[in-house]
Amino acid sequence: MRTSTDHVLTTHVGSLPRPADVTELVFAREREETVEAAEFDRVIDQAVDSVTRQQREAGISVPSDGEMSKISYATYIKDRLSGFAGDSPRTPPADLKQFPGFLEKLANSGGTPTYKRPVCVDRIEVKNLEPLHKDIATQKAAMQKHGFEEGFMNSATPGVIALFQPSEYHNTHEEYLENVAEAMRHEYEAIVEAGLILQLDSPDLGLGRHVMFTHLSDEEFVQQAERHVEVLNHALRNIPGDRVRLHCCWGNYEGPHICDIALPKVLPVLLKAKPRALLFEASNPRHSHEWRAFHETAIPDDYVLIPGVIDTTTNFVEHPQLVADRITQYANLVGRERVIAGTDCGFATFAGFGAVDGDIAWEKLKSLCQGAELASKSLFA
Repeated sequence: MRTSTDHVLTTHVGSLPRPADVTELVFAREREETVEAAEFDRVIDQAVDSVTRQQREAGISVPSDGEMSKISYATYIKDRLSGFAGDSPRTPPADLKQFPGFLEKLANSGGTPTYKRPVCVDRIEVKNLEPLHKDIATQKAAMQKHGFEEGFMNSATPGVIALFQPSEYHNTHEEYLENVAEAMRHEYEAIVEAGLILQLDSPDLGLGRHVMFTHLSDEEFVQQAERHVEVLNHALRNIPGDRVRLHCCWGNYEGPHICDIALPKVLPVLLKAKPRALLFEASNPRHSHEWRAFHETAIPDDYVLIPGVIDTTTNFVEHPQLVADRITQYANLVGRERVIAGTDCGFATFAGFGAVDGDIAWEKLKSLCQGAELASKSLFA
């Protein structure tokens, strides 16, 4: 994983605003309408090329493909793995349930994305990895064209797949995790083998507390999270930890977040995961004070922090100086070479859905990079 000894690197969590033609095509496929493969590939290739160029122009150091071909960061796996079918009921986060008026407002304003969350109905096996190989080839071509040395590709963890897509087939949650982990292992290994950094999206280790595991105490949830990490580590057994980064969040939505589990309670579990870099929410007002957890917890010497120094749920554009201050705060804790400036979450977690206007999202990313430049001047002087 690339680090720098002379300036602060910049990246983001993965999803970026999708053009209208991309959204139209991925939803057409979701509705199982006939979509010509050649046309789909043409539109996605063009979108990835464009979004890679925009990342270069904004100043991003480590880009992604923006997850252009995926309808969402977790449910895309139904096209690659067997054993999934139908749809599953939605469970609102516990904090939104406490404010039903706001929850209704979100739903009525289009704040609740509509797409299928299939149920696991059979044993999970690899069905088709051709979409993955196409994504890899498209991203690498765009990176080469626009002069990027390194890029990352998102992939769902076993825990987040189980969080949003329950199993009606497996006898236990643990059995389900192990089955899906072994199937996803092939995707993880293919991404790293292609020379890309693997980013594992794992909101189950944060958001899961107030969605799937509301019946547990914090202590019981931490025990469950430990099991999720053990299964994930086994799926990563053939991959060096420094080729993987882990993203944990509490849900990429504007809301009270008063039911979020505190970072200090789950940080020791996150540090047990094999990935050697952690992307986490540092701008979220319910968690921005938790930088102290990294001061109070022993952080491994080979560990890289990628704090979210801009948020992804509001249309405020953070001032570059604020971004620089946030970067410096973490650099003072673990060292300037071990901090990469990132975002709280993705800007388009689901196709056609994003709280931040697309143009404003790019303006926020520019501010992130300007803030990194300011921080570099003081940290590397």
